[in-house]
Amino acid sequence: MKKLFFSAILLAAIAFTNCTPKRQVQRIDPNQVVDLSGRWNDTDSKLVAEEMIKDVLDRPWRINFENKFGKKPTVIIGQVKNKTSEHIDATNFIKNMERSFINSGTVSVVQSGDARVEARDERNDQQTFASEESRKKWGKEKGADFIMSGVITSIVDEYKNQKVVSYQINLELTDLETNEKVWIGEKQIKKFVKN
Repeated sequence: MKKLFFSAILLAAIAFTNCTPKRQVQRIDPNQVVDLSGRWNDTDSKLVAEEMIKDVLDRPWRINFENKFGKKPTVIIGQVKNKTSEHIDATNFIKNMERSFINSGTVSVVQSGDARVEARDERNDQQTFASEESRKKWGKEKGADFIMSGVITSIVDEYKNQKVVSYQINLELTDLETNEKVWIGEKQIKKFVKN
């Protein structure tokens, strides 16, 4: 009886294993657009960051600042809040914006959040462990002139096996000294998903 029971379990396991689909993985070009789920993805992050940074850099705030102070402005990227029903890690989006700002050559970007704390911790360690000629001094950080922050929202319209997901990304650039908003940008992405 035990042999029959174990044989039945073994046969069921073999049958189940043979019925499951085999997973296939292949390398693809990182710039290729692949949208499997219809949710926010890496392509959305890149497109929005590039378009928003292009727009913010083409506006008068930057030239006005350069004319007034004779230097390029320094920006810090603050929080970009996710107000969608999806899990969106804003880190990718923020890094895309920082890269676009820096690569433009017209704006300096300073560390924010945990990365700034990590740099300060390293500078603190240097005060004890680094040679005098190589240790970095306190009070030499570059302060930001402007902070960029924003929000990602979405609306989902769904009926039977179809849905439309509309994303709206709003970003604001604020003068840190005067608290004046010097730029507001908006980008929308709409996706039609059919199951």
